[in-house]
Amino acid sequence: MSPRDRKGQGYRGDGGRGGGVGRGRGRRSHQQEDGYNQGGKERWGKPGEFDEEEDQLPDIEPEPDFGLSGALAAETNTVNGIVMLHNEPAEARPPTARWRLYVFKGNEPQGDPLHIHRESRYIFGRERKIADIPTDHPSCSKQHAVLQFRLTEKEGNDGMMVPAVRPYLMDLGSTNGTFLNGDRIEPERYYELLEKDMLRFGNSSREYVLLKER
Repeated sequence: MSPRDRKGQGYRGDGGRGGGVGRGRGRRSHQQEDGYNQGGKERWGKPGEFDEEEDQLPDIEPEPDFGLSGALAAETNTVNGIVMLHNEPAEARPPTARWRLYVFKGNEPQGDPLHIHRESRYIFGRERKIADIPTDHPSCSKQHAVLQFRLTEKEGNDGMMVPAVRPYLMDLGSTNGTFLNGDRIEPERYYELLEKDMLRFGNSSREYVLLKER
């Protein structure tokens, strides 16, 4: 029984029902208009018609929702008219080290190294309107993965926590996966990258090796 049904039938919650709640309220007779007095309170209707007070559900005011609606939230994370699958975290920072990605295909270098130290994140994918590093292979998704630099803390050799901006890789729910050193990573999880790590996307044979400029 829904709350609306309970309110209409005077449901008490213990299996009983209130007596005649709400009956005779549509049209009032002359006798009802005169009313009667019961216990010092003037009441409408005939004496005995309302033996028990009507059980009413309390009026609960909804709490205000100051969050963004889905449409508005999408607009705030739109680049070149395309909704981004990835929101940068609060700890996003441009790196202090000069990181590079060296691209290989069949052990052959492919062009100049990619400089990835100027921004806090780099999107991989086929959608060239938003991809910082396009991956044009048909097995790659439009928004395939992201390389995100984050300010995090790790325990040093002396046992103290050391803050630093470090690179992390996340698959954005791609169809054919993202691979770190040959192993497919789980989607929507950050994986810390280390120097000389090798990245691969989908079924593409291109490999991206991460190195730091000395």
